[in-house]
Amino acid sequence: MEEENTTVATEFIIQGFPEFPELQIPLFLLFLLIYLIVLMGNFTIITVTCLESRLHTPMYFFLCNLSFLDISSTSVTLPKLLNIFLRKGQHISRKWCMTQMHFFLALATVEFFLLTAMAYDRYVAICHPLHYAIIINERVSVLMATGSWTVGFLIPVAHTVLISHLSYCGSNEINHFFCDLSALLRLSCSRTHAVEGMSYADGAFVAFPCFMTILISYVYIISTILRIRSTEGRRKAFSTCSSHLTVVILYYGTLMCLYMRPTSMQSLDQNKLYALLYNVLIPILNPLIYSLKNREVKAALRKFFIRK
Repeated sequence: MEEENTTVATEFIIQGFPEFPELQIPLFLLFLLIYLIVLMGNFTIITVTCLESRLHTPMYFFLCNLSFLDISSTSVTLPKLLNIFLRKGQHISRKWCMTQMHFFLALATVEFFLLTAMAYDRYVAICHPLHYAIIINERVSVLMATGSWTVGFLIPVAHTVLISHLSYCGSNEINHFFCDLSALLRLSCSRTHAVEGMSYADGAFVAFPCFMTILISYVYIISTILRIRSTEGRRKAFSTCSSHLTVVILYYGTLMCLYMRPTSMQSLDQNKLYALLYNVLIPILNPLIYSLKNREVKAALRKFFIRK
Protein backbone atom coordinates (compact mmCIF):
# COMPACT_ATOMS: atom_id res chain seq x y z
CA MET A 1 0.00 0.00 0.00
CA GLU A 2 1.44 3.36 -1.05
CA GLU A 3 2.05 6.16 1.43
CA GLU A 4 -0.22 9.21 1.48
CA ASN A 5 2.48 11.67 0.48
CA THR A 6 3.05 9.85 -2.80
CA THR A 7 2.57 12.23 -5.72
CA VAL A 8 2.19 11.82 -9.43
CA ALA A 9 4.83 14.07 -11.00
CA THR A 10 3.62 15.82 -14.13
CA GLU A 11 7.10 17.07 -15.03
CA PHE A 12 10.73 16.64 -14.05
CA ILE A 13 13.70 18.97 -13.80
CA ILE A 14 16.88 17.66 -15.41
CA GLN A 15 19.84 19.09 -13.53
CA GLY A 16 22.54 18.43 -16.11
CA PHE A 17 25.90 19.37 -14.58
CA PRO A 18 25.13 21.80 -11.72
CA GLU A 19 28.56 21.06 -10.21
CA PHE A 20 30.09 23.55 -12.67
CA PRO A 21 27.85 26.65 -12.62
CA GLU A 22 30.59 28.90 -13.97
CA LEU A 23 31.31 26.56 -16.90
CA GLN A 24 27.82 26.29 -18.39
CA ILE A 25 28.59 28.39 -21.49
CA PRO A 26 32.01 26.76 -22.18
CA LEU A 27 30.35 23.34 -21.71
CA PHE A 28 27.58 24.39 -24.09
CA LEU A 29 30.16 25.30 -26.74
CA LEU A 30 32.11 22.08 -26.13
CA PHE A 31 29.08 19.80 -26.46
CA LEU A 32 27.77 21.75 -29.42
CA LEU A 33 31.11 21.14 -31.15
CA ILE A 34 30.96 17.46 -30.18
CA TYR A 35 27.42 17.11 -31.53
CA LEU A 36 28.40 18.74 -34.82
CA ILE A 37 31.43 16.43 -35.13
CA VAL A 38 29.21 13.39 -34.49
CA LEU A 39 26.74 14.53 -37.15
CA MET A 40 29.44 15.39 -39.67
CA GLY A 41 31.47 12.21 -39.15
CA ASN A 42 28.56 9.80 -39.32
CA PHE A 43 26.77 11.59 -42.16
CA THR A 44 30.05 11.46 -44.10
CA ILE A 45 30.27 7.70 -43.61
CA ILE A 46 26.66 7.27 -44.77
CA THR A 47 27.12 9.57 -47.79
CA VAL A 48 30.39 8.00 -48.92
CA THR A 49 29.00 4.49 -48.54
CA CYS A 50 25.92 5.36 -50.60
CA LEU A 51 27.90 7.11 -53.36
CA GLU A 52 30.78 4.62 -53.69
CA SER A 53 29.60 1.53 -55.58
CA ARG A 54 32.48 -0.60 -54.22
CA LEU A 55 31.05 -0.15 -50.73
CA HIS A 56 27.61 -1.52 -51.64
CA THR A 57 28.16 -4.69 -49.64
CA PRO A 58 26.49 -6.09 -46.50
CA MET A 59 29.45 -5.04 -44.35
CA TYR A 60 29.07 -1.36 -45.25
CA PHE A 61 25.29 -1.59 -45.22
CA PHE A 62 25.56 -2.53 -41.53
CA LEU A 63 28.10 0.27 -41.05
CA CYS A 64 25.56 2.76 -42.45
CA ASN A 65 23.01 1.46 -39.97
CA LEU A 66 25.54 1.90 -37.16
CA SER A 67 26.28 5.48 -38.25
CA PHE A 68 22.57 6.30 -38.39
CA LEU A 69 22.22 4.75 -34.94
CA ASP A 70 25.01 6.98 -33.57
CA ILE A 71 23.31 10.06 -35.00
CA SER A 72 20.00 9.00 -33.47
CA SER A 73 21.37 8.18 -30.02
CA THR A 74 23.18 11.51 -29.66
CA SER A 75 20.14 13.38 -30.99
CA VAL A 76 18.02 11.84 -28.23
CA THR A 77 20.14 13.38 -25.45
CA LEU A 78 22.55 16.12 -26.60
CA PRO A 79 20.06 18.75 -27.93
CA LYS A 80 18.25 18.67 -24.57
CA LEU A 81 21.59 18.91 -22.75
CA LEU A 82 22.51 21.98 -24.83
CA ASN A 83 19.25 23.63 -23.74
CA ILE A 84 20.02 22.79 -20.13
CA PHE A 85 23.40 24.52 -20.36
CA LEU A 86 21.57 27.66 -21.47
CA ARG A 87 19.17 27.30 -18.52
CA LYS A 88 16.25 27.20 -20.94
CA GLY A 89 15.29 23.55 -21.08
CA GLN A 90 15.64 21.97 -17.65
CA HIS A 91 11.92 21.22 -17.37
CA ILE A 92 10.57 18.16 -19.20
CA SER A 93 7.09 16.72 -19.07
CA ARG A 94 6.59 13.22 -17.72
CA LYS A 95 5.43 11.98 -21.13
CA TRP A 96 8.50 13.32 -22.96
CA CYS A 97 10.78 12.08 -20.20
CA MET A 98 9.46 8.55 -20.67
CA THR A 99 9.75 8.94 -24.44
CA GLN A 100 13.38 10.04 -24.17
CA MET A 101 14.20 7.14 -21.86
CA HIS A 102 12.50 4.66 -24.19
CA PHE A 103 14.40 5.88 -27.24
CA PHE A 104 17.69 5.78 -25.35
CA LEU A 105 17.10 2.19 -24.19
CA ALA A 106 15.75 1.13 -27.58
CA LEU A 107 18.72 2.49 -29.52
CA ALA A 108 21.14 0.86 -27.07
CA THR A 109 19.33 -2.46 -27.61
CA VAL A 110 19.40 -2.04 -31.40
CA GLU A 111 23.18 -1.65 -31.17
CA PHE A 112 23.46 -5.03 -29.43
CA PHE A 113 21.82 -6.70 -32.41
CA LEU A 114 23.59 -4.65 -35.08
CA LEU A 115 27.03 -5.41 -33.64
CA THR A 116 26.09 -9.10 -33.49
CA ALA A 117 24.93 -9.02 -37.12
CA MET A 118 28.21 -7.36 -38.12
CA ALA A 119 30.19 -10.04 -36.27
CA TYR A 120 28.26 -12.79 -38.07
CA ASP A 121 28.87 -11.02 -41.39
CA ARG A 122 32.63 -10.99 -40.72
CA TYR A 123 32.54 -14.63 -39.59
CA VAL A 124 30.94 -15.76 -42.86
CA ALA A 125 33.23 -13.53 -44.95
CA ILE A 126 36.43 -14.93 -43.41
CA CYS A 127 35.50 -18.47 -42.43
CA HIS A 128 33.24 -19.29 -45.41
CA PRO A 129 34.33 -16.88 -48.17
CA LEU A 130 33.13 -19.11 -51.04
CA HIS A 131 29.59 -19.16 -49.67
CA TYR A 132 29.49 -15.54 -48.51
CA ALA A 133 27.44 -14.21 -51.42
CA ILE A 134 24.85 -16.94 -50.88
CA ILE A 135 24.61 -16.76 -47.06
CA ILE A 136 24.81 -12.96 -46.63
CA ASN A 137 22.97 -11.66 -49.66
CA GLU A 138 21.10 -8.38 -49.94
CA ARG A 139 17.80 -9.84 -48.72
CA VAL A 140 19.39 -11.46 -45.67
CA SER A 141 21.30 -8.31 -44.67
CA VAL A 142 18.14 -6.18 -44.96
CA LEU A 143 16.19 -8.69 -42.86
CA MET A 144 18.93 -8.73 -40.20
CA ALA A 145 19.02 -4.94 -40.00
CA THR A 146 15.23 -4.62 -40.00
CA GLY A 147 14.96 -7.26 -37.30
CA SER A 148 17.58 -5.47 -35.19
CA TRP A 149 15.67 -2.19 -35.31
CA THR A 150 12.24 -3.76 -34.77
CA VAL A 151 13.14 -6.02 -31.86
CA GLY A 152 15.38 -3.34 -30.36
CA PHE A 153 12.47 -0.91 -30.11
CA LEU A 154 10.03 -3.54 -28.80
CA ILE A 155 12.12 -4.90 -25.93
CA PRO A 156 12.24 -1.69 -23.79
CA VAL A 157 8.46 -1.18 -24.05
CA ALA A 158 7.91 -3.13 -20.81
CA HIS A 159 10.49 -0.95 -19.02
CA THR A 160 8.76 2.21 -20.21
CA VAL A 161 5.31 1.01 -19.18
CA LEU A 162 6.46 -0.05 -15.71
CA ILE A 163 8.46 3.12 -15.04
CA SER A 164 5.66 5.37 -16.28
CA HIS A 165 3.42 3.88 -13.57
CA LEU A 166 5.89 4.48 -10.72
CA SER A 167 5.15 7.15 -8.11
CA TYR A 168 7.55 9.92 -7.15
CA CYS A 169 7.78 11.54 -3.72
CA GLY A 170 9.28 14.88 -2.83
CA SER A 171 11.83 16.19 -5.31
CA ASN A 172 11.26 15.85 -9.04
CA GLU A 173 14.84 16.82 -9.93
CA ILE A 174 16.71 14.24 -12.00
CA ASN A 175 20.42 14.13 -11.19
CA HIS A 176 21.44 13.42 -14.76
CA PHE A 177 21.65 15.10 -18.16
CA PHE A 178 18.69 13.13 -19.57
CA CYS A 179 15.88 10.89 -18.34
CA ASP A 180 18.06 7.92 -17.51
CA LEU A 181 16.66 4.66 -16.16
CA SER A 182 18.88 4.58 -13.06
CA ALA A 183 18.13 8.21 -12.16
CA LEU A 184 14.37 7.69 -12.44
CA LEU A 185 14.53 4.54 -10.31
CA ARG A 186 16.51 6.40 -7.66
CA LEU A 187 13.93 9.19 -7.66
CA SER A 188 10.91 6.92 -7.30
CA CYS A 189 9.39 6.01 -3.94
CA SER A 190 7.61 2.95 -5.37
CA ARG A 191 8.96 -0.58 -5.35
CA THR A 192 11.38 -0.88 -8.26
CA HIS A 193 12.27 -4.58 -7.96
CA ALA A 194 10.26 -5.48 -11.07
CA VAL A 195 12.08 -2.92 -13.24
CA GLU A 196 15.49 -3.87 -11.85
CA GLY A 197 14.73 -7.55 -12.37
CA MET A 198 13.69 -6.84 -15.95
CA SER A 199 16.97 -4.98 -16.54
CA TYR A 200 18.96 -7.99 -15.35
CA ALA A 201 16.75 -10.26 -17.48
CA ASP A 202 17.51 -8.13 -20.54
CA GLY A 203 21.19 -8.41 -19.73
CA ALA A 204 20.91 -12.19 -19.35
CA PHE A 205 18.71 -12.88 -22.38
CA VAL A 206 19.71 -10.09 -24.78
CA ALA A 207 23.09 -8.54 -24.01
CA PHE A 208 24.85 -11.72 -22.85
CA PRO A 209 23.73 -13.94 -25.79
CA CYS A 210 24.71 -11.18 -28.24
CA PHE A 211 28.10 -10.83 -26.55
CA MET A 212 28.67 -14.61 -26.56
CA THR A 213 27.71 -14.80 -30.25
CA ILE A 214 30.25 -12.09 -31.04
CA LEU A 215 32.89 -13.78 -28.88
CA ILE A 216 32.38 -17.19 -30.49
CA SER A 217 32.41 -15.61 -33.96
CA TYR A 218 35.77 -14.02 -33.24
CA VAL A 219 37.20 -17.24 -31.86
CA TYR A 220 36.50 -18.85 -35.23
CA ILE A 221 37.61 -15.73 -37.13
CA ILE A 222 40.96 -15.46 -35.34
CA SER A 223 41.65 -19.21 -35.65
CA THR A 224 40.93 -18.97 -39.39
CA ILE A 225 43.15 -15.90 -39.80
CA LEU A 226 46.04 -17.63 -38.03
CA ARG A 227 45.82 -20.47 -40.55
CA ILE A 228 46.28 -18.11 -43.50
CA ARG A 229 49.80 -18.65 -44.84
CA SER A 230 50.28 -15.26 -46.47
CA THR A 231 51.32 -12.45 -44.13
CA GLU A 232 49.54 -9.94 -46.37
CA GLY A 233 46.41 -12.12 -46.33
CA ARG A 234 46.44 -12.30 -42.53
CA ARG A 235 46.93 -8.55 -42.24
CA LYS A 236 44.10 -7.79 -44.68
CA ALA A 237 41.73 -10.23 -42.97
CA PHE A 238 42.48 -8.87 -39.52
CA SER A 239 42.14 -5.24 -40.66
CA THR A 240 38.53 -5.89 -41.75
CA CYS A 241 37.69 -7.17 -38.24
CA SER A 242 39.78 -4.99 -35.92
CA SER A 243 37.51 -1.95 -36.39
CA HIS A 244 34.39 -3.86 -35.41
CA LEU A 245 36.16 -5.56 -32.49
CA THR A 246 37.32 -2.18 -31.15
CA VAL A 247 33.77 -0.80 -31.30
CA VAL A 248 32.40 -3.91 -29.54
CA ILE A 249 34.88 -3.54 -26.66
CA LEU A 250 34.06 0.16 -26.23
CA TYR A 251 30.32 -0.39 -26.42
CA TYR A 252 30.03 -3.36 -24.09
CA GLY A 253 32.52 -1.85 -21.65
CA THR A 254 30.54 1.36 -21.17
CA LEU A 255 27.09 -0.28 -21.14
CA MET A 256 28.12 -2.93 -18.61
CA CYS A 257 29.54 -0.23 -16.34
CA LEU A 258 26.35 1.79 -16.77
CA TYR A 259 23.63 -0.80 -16.21
CA MET A 260 24.98 -4.18 -15.15
CA ARG A 261 26.13 -3.15 -11.66
CA PRO A 262 23.94 -3.71 -8.58
CA THR A 263 21.87 -0.64 -7.70
CA SER A 264 23.58 -0.41 -4.29
CA MET A 265 26.94 0.03 -6.03
CA GLN A 266 25.73 2.67 -8.47
CA SER A 267 26.56 6.35 -8.08
CA LEU A 268 24.54 8.82 -10.14
CA ASP A 269 27.68 10.89 -10.75
CA GLN A 270 29.47 7.78 -12.06
CA ASN A 271 26.43 6.89 -14.16
CA LYS A 272 26.55 10.36 -15.73
CA LEU A 273 30.20 9.80 -16.64
CA TYR A 274 29.54 6.37 -18.19
CA ALA A 275 26.49 7.74 -20.02
CA LEU A 276 28.65 10.55 -21.42
CA LEU A 277 31.16 8.00 -22.69
CA TYR A 278 28.37 6.11 -24.42
CA ASN A 279 26.64 9.23 -25.78
CA VAL A 280 29.75 11.14 -26.84
CA LEU A 281 32.88 9.01 -27.08
CA ILE A 282 31.50 6.07 -29.07
CA PRO A 283 29.58 8.10 -31.72
CA ILE A 284 32.72 10.23 -32.30
CA LEU A 285 35.11 7.28 -32.40
CA ASN A 286 33.04 4.97 -34.63
CA PRO A 287 33.61 6.98 -37.87
CA LEU A 288 37.28 7.48 -36.98
CA ILE A 289 37.82 3.79 -36.18
CA TYR A 290 36.18 2.59 -39.38
CA SER A 291 37.82 5.23 -41.58
CA LEU A 292 41.33 4.97 -40.14
CA LYS A 293 41.49 1.18 -39.97
CA ASN A 294 39.76 0.35 -43.26
CA ARG A 295 41.60 0.90 -46.51
CA GLU A 296 38.44 0.76 -48.64
CA VAL A 297 36.74 3.45 -46.57
CA LYS A 298 39.89 5.62 -46.61
CA ALA A 299 40.13 5.29 -50.39
CA ALA A 300 36.43 6.15 -50.78
CA LEU A 301 36.82 9.18 -48.48
CA ARG A 302 39.81 10.45 -50.48
CA LYS A 303 37.87 10.00 -53.70
CA PHE A 304 34.85 11.76 -52.21
CA PHE A 305 36.74 14.82 -50.97
CA ILE A 306 38.86 15.09 -54.14
CA ARG A 307 35.62 15.02 -56.15
CA LYS A 308 34.18 17.77 -53.93
